[in-house]
Amino acid sequence: MTLLIIALVAFVGSHFLLSHPLRAPLVKAFGAGGFAGVYSLVAFATLGWAVFEWRRAPVDVVWTAPAWAWPLAGVVMLIAMILFVGSMTAPNPALMGTPAAAASASPRGVQRITRHPMMWAFALWAIVHATLGGTSRDIALSSAVLILALVGAHFQDRKKREQLGAAWGAHEAATSFMPFGRGFAMPGWVALIGGIVLFAVATFAHPYAGGPNLWGMG
Repeated sequence: MTLLIIALVAFVGSHFLLSHPLRAPLVKAFGAGGFAGVYSLVAFATLGWAVFEWRRAPVDVVWTAPAWAWPLAGVVMLIAMILFVGSMTAPNPALMGTPAAAASASPRGVQRITRHPMMWAFALWAIVHATLGGTSRDIALSSAVLILALVGAHFQDRKKREQLGAAWGAHEAATSFMPFGRGFAMPGWVALIGGIVLFAVATFAHPYAGGPNLWGMG
């Protein structure tokens, strides 16, 4: 378990270091393409290490989720997948390389739900898997993903505020950090249908990846 914690700290810590204090000097030294290569290599290496240690860690059960938590978790995962698909199929101003003009004061699609749809997709995944998994190794992995997602979203806001100034301020004023923080909003048809399809595929494939299906029936 100790090695899993170390691997997760390396995964999360390297991401924050490369995304923020080390980003500018590394881009200057290696160029944008070189930096992307270094970033990807470190990310995949530390994530692979974390997954390897997760598989080796003892399965110590901390709690067992009640039966009613499974269908609720299925609904949360459906929302997560809608947010994820929406973050990939429409301009996401928080992502690196997205044009500044995408930071609009009139948000569309999943941006009306949260301005950090991808980060919240990962955060909701982490909450569900920590709750349903209930083992020390699941809680450790999910906690790392949750920290990476939500602290990373906060850092994204700060960085975009510095880069875009008033444009990002207007985007922040028109959007919410928390999902549905400004009331209920529809995500758009592409995100909705794509999220439902992705959820159906994940529900079918989940048992074959070594876990129960998302409704707790396997």
